[in-house]
Amino acid sequence: MSLINEYRATEEAIKELQARLANLSQDDKLKKELEFEGKLRNLMGEYSKSLRDVIALLDPDSKLSKAPRGAVKTTGTKRARKVKQYKNPHNNEVIETKGGNHKTLKEWKAKWGGDVVESWATLLD
Repeated sequence: MSLINEYRATEEAIKELQARLANLSQDDKLKKELEFEGKLRNLMGEYSKSLRDVIALLDPDSKLSKAPRGAVKTTGTKRARKVKQYKNPHNNEVIETKGGNHKTLKEWKAKWGGDVVESWATLLD
């Protein structure tokens, strides 16, 4: 797209957004919501309360009110990986690993192929 076409398209988009903004600013529902938000924020400031405090007060069963800030929700559904033992028949070298990010294992897979190397694996418990 040429620069002038981009300029005209942007200009047109701005005009459409300005018209939409003008329509929204005349909406009585929006005016009431903005008034409510302003009064609520003033009240929260007056009592030194955060949005989380208000939610916890109004909806004690809310997930948002129970989670501390910065907490990561863990479900515990991730299963532990099992240890695999690979024995290279070419040099009898043995590797034990839980994942495929092992340096020597990667080298073997590059040299002999992933399917061949996986056939050397035995699952340890």
